[in-house]
Amino acid sequence: MLSETLDDSVLIGQSLTEPESFAALFDRHADEIFRYAARRLGLELADDVTGEVFLVAFRARSRYDRAWPDARPWLYGIATKVIAQHRRAERRRTQAMAKVSPERPGGFDDRSADRVTAEQLQPRLARALDRLNSAERDLLLLVAWADLTYEDAAVALGVPVGTVRSRLHRLRVKVRRALGGIDPFAAEEPQHG
Repeated sequence: MLSETLDDSVLIGQSLTEPESFAALFDRHADEIFRYAARRLGLELADDVTGEVFLVAFRARSRYDRAWPDARPWLYGIATKVIAQHRRAERRRTQAMAKVSPERPGGFDDRSADRVTAEQLQPRLARALDRLNSAERDLLLLVAWADLTYEDAAVALGVPVGTVRSRLHRLRVKVRRALGGIDPFAAEEPQHG
């Protein structure tokens, strides 16, 4: 199919005269936006958020900067705004995660030690996320969960990349402090590019 070989900016441009071609953009990115929304708000709202994101994107497609061949940062920016409208549900979810006591399973080997450590950190990490303001939480989750580069996160949030770098540095310090010196980002390499 021809639409599979076109970059996102071409598809969006094409959809201005052939609206049905926007469906290819949905097919290409809906699962990723759904997963991000599910992690932020839970499965019960993820379908609605995904639908809202693509409805907003469809309505705003004439304003898309076609110099960007990948629409993911734009879509994540829209998702961030739609999620903000659902913030109360996200707050309840992180508060519930913070109350869950981590249980250490019976036998485990070295391969599952990382998973167990992550599960034990979940309530503390949820409390730390709950203490962040919405702009901080949005940036952290776009980089950590959506796996956006600093540049893509800057596009998604409509801020300069230097702002992303400095905010993320402060966030890492804040989260590390909230986790008692544990750095949940230690295994990650900084994203450049």
